[in-house]
Amino acid sequence: MNMKHTNSTHQRNQHWKALLKNAVFAGTLLSAFSLPHSILHATEVPNEEAYILDEYVVTNQFLYTDQINALRTPTPIINVPQSLSITSFEEIEKRGFDSVGDIVDYTPGVNNSQGEGHRDSVVFRGVRSTADFYIDGVRDDVQYYRPLYNVEQLEILRGPNALLFGRGGAGGILNRVTKKGNLTDSFNEYAFRLDTFGGAEARLDSNIVTSEDSAFRLNAYYETMKNHRDFYDGEAYGVNPTFKYKLGEKTTLDVSYEYLDQRRFIDRGIPTGTDNKPIDAFDGIIFGDPDLNESTLEAHIFRAMVQHAFSKELKANVTASYGDYDKFYQNFYASAYDQATTPGEVILDGYVDTTKRQNLVLSGNLIGEFETGAIEHTLLFGAEYINTSSDQDRFNPVWSIQTVPGRADLQTFDVTNPLALNGGRGVNANGNAVSVAFTDPNDDTSAELDVFSLYLQDEIKLTEQLRVVLGARFDSFEIDIEDNLNAANDGSQKDEAVTPRGGIIYKPQEAISIYASYSETFLPQSGEQYANLGDEGLDPNEFTNLEAGLKWDFSSRLSITAAIFQIQQDIVQSDGLGGSESLETEINGIETQLRGRISKDWTISAGYSYLDGELDNGNTPQELPTHMFSIWNNYQLNDKLGLGLGATYQSSSYITNTETAELPGYIRFDAAAYYQISENVRLQINIENLLDENYYPNAHSTHQVTVGAPINASFSITSRF
Repeated sequence: MNMKHTNSTHQRNQHWKALLKNAVFAGTLLSAFSLPHSILHATEVPNEEAYILDEYVVTNQFLYTDQINALRTPTPIINVPQSLSITSFEEIEKRGFDSVGDIVDYTPGVNNSQGEGHRDSVVFRGVRSTADFYIDGVRDDVQYYRPLYNVEQLEILRGPNALLFGRGGAGGILNRVTKKGNLTDSFNEYAFRLDTFGGAEARLDSNIVTSEDSAFRLNAYYETMKNHRDFYDGEAYGVNPTFKYKLGEKTTLDVSYEYLDQRRFIDRGIPTGTDNKPIDAFDGIIFGDPDLNESTLEAHIFRAMVQHAFSKELKANVTASYGDYDKFYQNFYASAYDQATTPGEVILDGYVDTTKRQNLVLSGNLIGEFETGAIEHTLLFGAEYINTSSDQDRFNPVWSIQTVPGRADLQTFDVTNPLALNGGRGVNANGNAVSVAFTDPNDDTSAELDVFSLYLQDEIKLTEQLRVVLGARFDSFEIDIEDNLNAANDGSQKDEAVTPRGGIIYKPQEAISIYASYSETFLPQSGEQYANLGDEGLDPNEFTNLEAGLKWDFSSRLSITAAIFQIQQDIVQSDGLGGSESLETEINGIETQLRGRISKDWTISAGYSYLDGELDNGNTPQELPTHMFSIWNNYQLNDKLGLGLGATYQSSSYITNTETAELPGYIRFDAAAYYQISENVRLQINIENLLDENYYPNAHSTHQVTVGAPINASFSITSRF
């Protein structure tokens, strides 16, 4: 299937006028801060053009690692015709980030969804995803909370881009680059953290240079979880040993194994009321079962990569990854609430769900830098094979007494704190003792997925001022589904797609890039988690992105990026008459980022996004805040004491596509202080929600709204030697 762009039917002059007005507002607002520094200016290093094989390299121009990252080629960030954000581990540590969601809060163009309390769920430019996650460039699509203990940096790319990542990624992708063995420096780093809710974490990062050609690195963490919500608890730990071998002057091998074990309480939040907003009076109530709302994960992940330099101009890497995941979660949640008619009663629903998945990913990249006459090329050729085996089932609850006619899975309870439910037993709103068992099978399927991909991209330097990026990817996506409940639903489907990417970069000066780009991606009918075939026989959903932007390093320490974009979604579904129809969603927006150093003591970063979207029926898409803004300052008072202060703002949005339930806007202030006891020991305090704002950061559905945490603090000590 050759995918093609369809022009939107919703472009309007006043719409673009609004975009331009907000672009001017954003640029004025952010430039008032006179922010410095490039995204990649975490440390001062000279501008380098070397493509170093065996070291982790971050300079003011280049991002490249000895493991595959989100760009795959050693391209200066200023020459990438796409919006992206990078958060280093140093920033993660100093900002007190302990989850992917924390980083998303401070990234323009993306926001968090609730994820039903058991998984990362990011909304990339208005497109919710639970599967567009990568680790060292390898697909990581199982639904869980991803830890940060072994992350060297986290990369967020916006806009559809199937060329590098294949299916999905409709609004963007998130890639974690993991820590690898260091051949030059042995060290140990310990970190301990306590928070005011009672949670704690211990972390270890130890690197041992075992010879001039080998190193062993061990990252590990253990965490106990508490927060502001009753009954919430959990624990998690992870161990990630890695080995680096220099097999020759031109060849390196990285091998790693990661084990993760997680258990946590599931909190699905609170209902909305007659005003279609979350009910403040319910902030302290858990609408679930304190004993049964639980999620667990056990994962074994193996990764290996060989990188070889045939010459200075030609290099290759081959990656093999295997992951075995065992995921379990069960929960009850508020599925219906009518404040006007029965304000003292709530209807709960629930389910128990298991996923056992094995992912095998084999990929290789050949990167060549050469000239044809006066024209310079950076050519990327890659191939990827993915095999996924996934077994998933879901069972609905069956109550001993029904309070909702015809629905044995629903039960009505009085709204009390806590609800009269614990361990699957309780007293319903009629005063009757009830019990529940998860005995009603909702689905039980086995999926086998094979994906083969080839991709080619050429970054062409025509002149010193003009560059072009051209590429395309071919994907063959084949899925077989076995329905263990109803063999009549067994089936298979094969989709083939060619997805292009193109961009043009004009550089009036070396430090300025003005770009325009076009990219596509697709998503088969089986969806992100391929538990079923969806609308069998229909073409995949298609996504296109048009983007234009500016990247300007207007001093050695000061950088601004800005982009205006349009994402079009063509959702293919059955028309009920044996054919298909395409439902269109269009999202338009702008993003601006400024990062850097005002002085040697003051660093600052800020971002703003404006998003506007329209569904096929004229409604506004869910989880699409019109305005998002964030800012963070670090100031070093003296050699030992530093302070941090920031804020994150999100305007109101709709919880669903029906424009009924509303998520109120909010602004949250955060702060930090750092004290360097000695060269190798640092004390730190991070304060979240400094002004104790009552807010609701995200939701999953109408009556499942997350309650934001009140003012809280974490205290940590880090030692490195």
